[in-house]
Amino acid sequence: MTTPPLSAWLEIDDRAVTYARALAMDAVQKVGNGHPGTAMALAPVAYTLFQRHLVHDPSDPQWLGRDRFILSCGHSSLTLYTQLFFSGYGVEISDLKEFRTWGALTPGHPEYGHTAGVETTTGPLGAGVANGVGMAMAARYEKGLLDPDAPLGESIFDHRIWVICSDGDLQEGVSAEASSLAGTQELGLLNLIYDDNRISIEGDTHVAFTEDVSARYRAYGWEVIEVAAKADGNVDREALEKAMICAHEQILKPTLIRLKTVIAWPAPSAQGTSKSHGSALGAAEIAATKKVMGLNPDEDFAMPDDVLAHVRAVKTRGSEVRKEWDLKFSEWQSAYPERAALLARLRQRALPLGWESAIPEFAPGKEVSTRKASGDVIQKISEILPEFWGGSADLAESNNTTIEGGNSFLPASSSMKNASPYGRIVHFGIREHAMGSILNGITLHGLTRTFAGTFLVFSDYMRPSARLASLMKLGVTFVWSHDSIGLGEDGPTHQPVEHIAALRAIPGLAVIRPADANEVAQSWKEILRRDEPCALLLSRQNLPVFDRSDFSSAAGVAQGAYILKEASKNPQAILIATGSEVSLAVAAQSALEAEGIPTRVVSAPCLEWFAVQSAEYRESVIPSAVPTRISIEAGIAMGWRELVGDHGASISLEHFGASASASVLFKEFGFTPEAVLSLVKTRLA
Repeated sequence: MTTPPLSAWLEIDDRAVTYARALAMDAVQKVGNGHPGTAMALAPVAYTLFQRHLVHDPSDPQWLGRDRFILSCGHSSLTLYTQLFFSGYGVEISDLKEFRTWGALTPGHPEYGHTAGVETTTGPLGAGVANGVGMAMAARYEKGLLDPDAPLGESIFDHRIWVICSDGDLQEGVSAEASSLAGTQELGLLNLIYDDNRISIEGDTHVAFTEDVSARYRAYGWEVIEVAAKADGNVDREALEKAMICAHEQILKPTLIRLKTVIAWPAPSAQGTSKSHGSALGAAEIAATKKVMGLNPDEDFAMPDDVLAHVRAVKTRGSEVRKEWDLKFSEWQSAYPERAALLARLRQRALPLGWESAIPEFAPGKEVSTRKASGDVIQKISEILPEFWGGSADLAESNNTTIEGGNSFLPASSSMKNASPYGRIVHFGIREHAMGSILNGITLHGLTRTFAGTFLVFSDYMRPSARLASLMKLGVTFVWSHDSIGLGEDGPTHQPVEHIAALRAIPGLAVIRPADANEVAQSWKEILRRDEPCALLLSRQNLPVFDRSDFSSAAGVAQGAYILKEASKNPQAILIATGSEVSLAVAAQSALEAEGIPTRVVSAPCLEWFAVQSAEYRESVIPSAVPTRISIEAGIAMGWRELVGDHGASISLEHFGASASASVLFKEFGFTPEAVLSLVKTRLA
């Protein structure tokens, strides 16, 4: 969108900002709770962005050529909702009146998929900043797929990522991790507006936050532009405008606009106070503020027709830009029909014909760790899916997340070996938290499929990202290897115990723990087919590859749990296991059968997938008529009671591990065929 000249800012634009501030006060006052102060202070900032700089078409919130906007300080949701109302995204005055109430388009924090124009769910501070970094990385990678030869900034697929963040966002470690990586990656199309109002819930942020943020971001490799407030505390709109233009012109590194504001400006008593951060201002203060702004204090949710018509004109400007883009897009389609066909498939998140044939099968006869098997499958997938890319938090060789020959995703200026701005291998560095949020941002951007790995024990650092991926229903794949005490000598600091259960507690996250190499292959097949939030948990140690002529097909993974090895006759006991413990269950079955106890072995790689199968299928695998059911998993037993029942039991790990070899640890902690045999006998007795 061509930015109108500064002289084009009219008195009616000032009026629009004034009414935006009033709407923020009125919406919070009506519901009785919320965050009015930041929305009041940021009204001219968001207005300037949406009306003059952001490339968008409100008639099509999913337009491919649009800029992305993220309100990382999601508590100030009215900052965004007001601009969605002004721009004609479907939010109306009636929706502002229903702010933070059941079923409204205006929930307390912006929710992706719920309100048109909301690009990501925000609220946990800092996550939106990292999402923005992910979107900027995705934009570059996608350009590499579709228009790699166009100069930076000149492709129809080049667009800006705009983020507004707060003091709180920049105090959170996730934003620091992501911003550091953004500087290394020279993400020049990323612009971050920092609302430096120096107020949080506990008051002046200087009780905890005194660093020189500008110096920190310059050290990261960012362009930093500082914009002071006017003498009266209002936003210096002209200085802000010039900063936005400079940010738009800077394409070689990301830009931070450090903007000084006064929270709740121009409320006579509430401005600059922590109370205005998270509480309604009260009728008297609102009336006084409206008088200061020249509004009628007796009017609530006012919006004059001439002001609304003026702000809605952004739809016409957006439509004109869209038409120009569509013409260029048509020319691109004609010039590059193969790339256009790829784009059409990617926009549908469809998979190419015959993709399943690329998933390898593993021959029995030798032992393979599931992390190694996953790496082999990733390599095969990458050969048929150019949109498939990812990396790890400095652990690629340990969790096998490298795409061989894929080049490292690094800026064109990088002197590193095998560097490419369109590389498929992302080096996140030791930044697990940011890595998860960046994955979410990449997936939100829309066209590619991504994954990244670290050790399972460090999923603790990524849990907020996994939760948000699940909340937004994003097709993100978290690869977490070294999934039990089986990792051995690194000891209890690195041995996950409670992590599997904790991840299963996240609604909507499929936690997959395959038992052998072929279950890994089938798991990846399901991950691609389902396109949902998934956690793939993999072993460090080698595991036997089951001979599927003696065992059921690994295709049973698709049902989440399946009968791997049937009993010799009607079973008296059922062993249910996941991951590395499945081979233990198989060994225990042999011992039980030898003692005349018919025993069924069920492999249960994904309890979430099993839970959504029909009642008939679940009963056929784990029949209620067999009360002696034993779960075997090297982690806490939490969550297994539903499957094993009142008469069943769990062989689990209810304490931390130790430093020793895997074989010693499994023996010392009771993960042996003898222990299973003894427990089954006890339960049968």
